[in-house]
Amino acid sequence: MKQLDEQHLKANRAGRNSLAEAFMAMETADECRALLRDLTTPAELEALVDRWRVVQLLDAGLPYREIHDRTGVSVTTIGRVARFLEMGHGGYRLALQRLQGQAFPGEPDQGEQ
Repeated sequence: MKQLDEQHLKANRAGRNSLAEAFMAMETADECRALLRDLTTPAELEALVDRWRVVQLLDAGLPYREIHDRTGVSVTTIGRVARFLEMGHGGYRLALQRLQGQAFPGEPDQGEQ
């Protein structure tokens, strides 16, 4: 991570706020995917997707080794994600709670499974 002086730290905070607002401005999952593809390299996007898959599998109660076998994500990264899921800033947990029960296009809703 870069060492930043106070002016750069302030600009970075403003940039993080602006980025969050950009995500909130997206109205559909397709729009959000387009923004993610524009913002990230393929490797960065893959890492984000991997972490989100790990969050979902941890939430489902799967052991680290099984998550590793299913995703290829290292046990170290799984542990890091688990730490943030339990003691992070609450974003993972909030996203999981808000998505529970939602069906997405192309996926059966809970009544169709």
